[in-house]
Amino acid sequence: MSDQPLPTETATTPQRPWLRKAALAAAVAVGLGFLGLWFATRNQETTDDAFIEANIVQISPHVGGYVIRVLVNDNQWVKPGDVLAEIDPKDYELRVQQAEAALAASQARHGAAHQDVSVVSTTSQALIEQAQGALESARALRTQAQAQARLAHADAVRYQALYQKDEVSRQRFDQMVTADQAAAAQLSSAEAQVAQAEARVAEARSGPRQVALKQAQEQSGLASVEEARAALEEARRDLGYTHLVAPVEGRVARRSIFQGQLLQSGPAVMAIVYGNPWVVANFKETQLRRMQVGQSVEVKVDAFPGRVFKAHVDSFQPGTGARFSLLPPENASGNFVKVVQRLPVKIIFDEKPDALSRLAPGMSVEPKVILTESTH
Repeated sequence: MSDQPLPTETATTPQRPWLRKAALAAAVAVGLGFLGLWFATRNQETTDDAFIEANIVQISPHVGGYVIRVLVNDNQWVKPGDVLAEIDPKDYELRVQQAEAALAASQARHGAAHQDVSVVSTTSQALIEQAQGALESARALRTQAQAQARLAHADAVRYQALYQKDEVSRQRFDQMVTADQAAAAQLSSAEAQVAQAEARVAEARSGPRQVALKQAQEQSGLASVEEARAALEEARRDLGYTHLVAPVEGRVARRSIFQGQLLQSGPAVMAIVYGNPWVVANFKETQLRRMQVGQSVEVKVDAFPGRVFKAHVDSFQPGTGARFSLLPPENASGNFVKVVQRLPVKIIFDEKPDALSRLAPGMSVEPKVILTESTH
C-alpha cells in the first residue's frame, strides 16, 4: 500500500462585506461624535467641584443669663429688628438703677464744687480789694506819723539848744522831749499797721490759688460725672443686649437656644442665612486661560435635575484654594510633585430672587461657562 498524500481541505471564509461596512460606519460615527462633542464643548468649561454659597451671620449673645423666651424656630423667616430670644433682664435692670444713682451723686458733688468756685472767686476779690484799701489807709497814716515825728524831733532839738542857753524852762523842754517820743511811738505803730496791712494783702492775693484748687476739684467732679454717665450708658446697653435681635432679613438656621438655658456671652446660638446665594466653582488652573469676568454661565443644581439657572462669572479669587488653606504647601523643601491647582471662581445668578429661594449653602452644582465675549 503506497503512501499517498491525503487530499487537503481548503478552508474558505465566506466573504461578508456588510460587516466591514458596518464597522467602518461605526468608526465614522464615533469619530463624528467625538468631533461633534469637541466642537460643541470647545467654547465651554465645566467642573463638578462647585457649591452654593450664601451670606451667613452668626447670632451670639453679648451678655450672659438665663433664657426666658425663644421667639423663633428653625428655618423661620425674620426681618431686621425682630426679637429672636430674651435673656432674664432683672440683674441688668438693677445695674442700670445703680448707675443712675451713681450719676446723680456725681452730679451733686460737681454742683457743690462749682458753687465753691463761685463763692471763693467772689470772696477772694472782695478780700483783695478790702486789704488793698486798708493798706493804703495804713500807708497814709504812716506818712502822717512820719511828718509829725520829724516835726516833734526838730522841736525837741531846738528846745534843747534853747534850754542850754536858759532861754526856756525845764518844763517846756521836757514837754518837747515827751512830744518827740510820742511821735516816734506813733510812727512805729503806723509802720506796724502798714506791715500788717501788707500781710493781709499778700494773704488775700493767695485767694486765686484757692480758686484754682477749687476749679481743679470742679474739673475732677466733671470727670466723675462723665465716667458715671458712661457707666450708665454701658448698663443700659447691656440691658438692651438681653434682647437678641435679628440684624438682617433672612432665614433662621442651626438654632441651639432653648428656654431656661444658661447662656454665656460669645458662643453663637443660631445663624441667619440672608441675601441672594452664589456659586463658588473651583476650576483647574488650566481651564482659566479663556475665562473672563462677565461670561455667561449655565448652572445645574444636583437637587433640581433638569433645571438650568442662568448666571455669569463675577470674579476670580486672588489665590488658589491650596494657598489659603490652613497648611499651605511648602514647595521649596523636599521632593516636588507638580499638581494642577484649582482656583475659586465666584459666579452670580441672573435669576430673580424668588427663583433662588430653594438654593441653600453647600448644595452641589455643575456650572458651565460659555467662553465667549463678556456680556456684562
